[in-house]
Amino acid sequence: MKLFYADHFVLPLPTGHRFPMEKYARLRERLLAGGVFTPGDFHVPDAASDTEILRAHDAGYLQRVIRGSLAPAEVRRIGFPWSEAMVERSRRSAGATLAACRAALADGCAANLAGGTHHAFRDRGEGFCVFNDAAIAALAMRAEGRVARIAIIDCDVHQGNGTAAILARQPECFTFSLHGARNFPFEKETSDLDVELPDDTGDTGYLDALDAALPTVFARAAPQLVIYLAGADPFAGDRLGRLKLSKAGLAARDELVLSECRRRGLPVAIAMAGGYARDIDDTVDIHAATISTAARLFRQPAAASL
Repeated sequence: MKLFYADHFVLPLPTGHRFPMEKYARLRERLLAGGVFTPGDFHVPDAASDTEILRAHDAGYLQRVIRGSLAPAEVRRIGFPWSEAMVERSRRSAGATLAACRAALADGCAANLAGGTHHAFRDRGEGFCVFNDAAIAALAMRAEGRVARIAIIDCDVHQGNGTAAILARQPECFTFSLHGARNFPFEKETSDLDVELPDDTGDTGYLDALDAALPTVFARAAPQLVIYLAGADPFAGDRLGRLKLSKAGLAARDELVLSECRRRGLPVAIAMAGGYARDIDDTVDIHAATISTAARLFRQPAAASL
């Protein structure tokens, strides 16, 4: 199982910034120390090219990002100060999801140890998202003739609004978002399937909602590839989430999504998406558990499909 990382392309942030940039390097260190993966499982992706990015984003927006000519309001909406390192980091993160999709199609499952930048729209970024890696990857897989139909299963606590908007006229790219009704973004877009949950939903309500939705996703999308955004932010200790799941509940979520994909013989590319726990080790625990679950499920023979 190939793991793609770009944590050494560091986005410089001011002291006290609330985005936990260090979680990515700590996640890779945790996985390497855990004994399941070897150094040969970890790969640095190529940066997403202009051609790949422009399938999902407007040329004007891309050029403003590259040249550092974003308006102050655009920079505030993204939430990161502009720098050349921000541009390279964003390209590499999108490149990691592209690489994970290609590897998943060859091997069954692969992961981007970052990514899940689902708030980036065609003409703007927001919510710590510059380029929309899932949309870029989905459109690239189709353009490269690798698959015809893709499902994006977004289990971040926030709606994948940018993904829904970018892919709204792409019926072959099915968008499913399971998120908090009262979480950011406060003006939601329309995914192919949205399931909104109330505050304090907890493990049982969340897992019941996911279990009820997945058959609809697979029936309507008929995917040949799944991109799974495994956000750590539904966690009870997350500063930006409101759903109050336990770590065990999040592990059960991953098991449900990934085992169903495995049972159906569907390749899966995983992106980490959000995670803002008060204790960064909690976020790393959750992300590491996602990858460990994927390794366990996809390194064993698949069960017979029903």
